[in-house]
Amino acid sequence: MFDFEKLTVYQKAKAFHKEIVNWLRSSPKIDSVTRDQLRRAALSIPLNIAEGTGRFTPRDRRNFYVIAKSSIFEVLS
Repeated sequence: MFDFEKLTVYQKAKAFHKEIVNWLRSSPKIDSVTRDQLRRAALSIPLNIAEGTGRFTPRDRRNFYVIAKSSIFEVLS
């Protein structure tokens, strides 16, 4: 198990991604461009958390966490 897999925030991000994917499957009226954007933004959250934990400097890690946070706001909007 990798260190990021132990993080609660990572586990919640994965669950959030799964919820978004399931919601998109049950929402056929959403256009394909919006659907793709939401899917990619939701996936970006756990991916950036995972990548950030592999960085060596706090500044570099923070950059990936900021990107993950931005992706959360993108999906929520």
